[in-house]
Amino acid sequence: MTRSYLDHAASSPMIPEAAAVLTARLGLAGNASSRHASGRAARAVLEDAREQLADDLGAHPTEVVFTSGGTEADNLAIQGAWRARPRGRIGRRDRLVRSAVEHPAVAETMAALESGPDDGGADVAIVPVDREGVLDLEALRRALEVPTQLTSVMWVNNETGTIQPITDVVEQARMAGSWVHSDAVQAVGHVPVDFIDSGLDLMSVSAHKLGGPIGIGALLVRRELPLRAYAFGGGQERDLRSGTAAPALAAAFATAVHRAVANRDVESERLERLAERLRYAVGTFGGVVNGRPGSPAIVNVSFPGARADDLLLLLDAEGFDCSTGSACTAGVHQPSPVLLAMGRDDKEARESLRLSFGWNTTARDLTALVAALPAAIERARLAGGAGR
Repeated sequence: MTRSYLDHAASSPMIPEAAAVLTARLGLAGNASSRHASGRAARAVLEDAREQLADDLGAHPTEVVFTSGGTEADNLAIQGAWRARPRGRIGRRDRLVRSAVEHPAVAETMAALESGPDDGGADVAIVPVDREGVLDLEALRRALEVPTQLTSVMWVNNETGTIQPITDVVEQARMAGSWVHSDAVQAVGHVPVDFIDSGLDLMSVSAHKLGGPIGIGALLVRRELPLRAYAFGGGQERDLRSGTAAPALAAAFATAVHRAVANRDVESERLERLAERLRYAVGTFGGVVNGRPGSPAIVNVSFPGARADDLLLLLDAEGFDCSTGSACTAGVHQPSPVLLAMGRDDKEARESLRLSFGWNTTARDLTALVAALPAAIERARLAGGAGR
């Protein structure tokens, strides 16, 4: 059976160029922090990757802090900002602000700080979104009336592909004196991303969402920002992130980002044609598309009466890899918090199926999917009825 991989938002297969770079660098000897010749060679590979990433993401090389991926980058942004907040009673900033549709790496980290024993914990404000998943900017303005240390809003939602008004978020947060972070893991390669021009203070990116290797990402940190580490060791990454550097992963990461950014316009147009075809088919099959069309790489759909778990398994049996939402919840499917935040009820939130595209998705994949969907939907509805 020929399989169609339609789960790029969870993890995209490595592009051949990145795989070739990774393979070529895996035999590299030496610790990039060592001062001997082998260490210096490893350091050169690491710094070349840092410079390439900075160039492609609109940042200065010193602003690129390598991490193990997007989750660690989000944690470093949130926890590092919280640790850096003013401590005195005057000018104290105990509030953290996030949207209602953030990735668990942001939402759960803020929740942990809120319930923590340190000085009573953070005051976390959650800003709602509308039924299309777009941030309520007036509610954001009200949330920022309390002195705020950090505002975090995802650039492109990982479940629906909805694009948030980052420019407006930055403007409001700046006026309120808050630092601004964005999880841009699903944005790079699909929408224009320039760190310096965005006005952001912190931005998370990850390699494996755009054809790079699993196990590496980066947090972009504005140079003058006094972020603080939350884990300790050798301080290899600007004293913000410790651990032995991975030059081979960094080189492959930079290769994947460079290809994604260089090909963004052409690839986005190609993926948008596929997404539009799928959205049209969903309507003809009695389904609905969740969220405002945004990233061409993600389409979130629901078919009333068809549980997403059932539909996923039926499509899997027919050779289609897709998802019921974020793959970062230990494989346990719960009603999508994103869909719930968008005003769907529990039943509707359990009917959400995410199909996400990438560099190896073809028109043939969409043709086969559209052909397989009607029977799968009918069987899923029957299974749902039998289970009630």
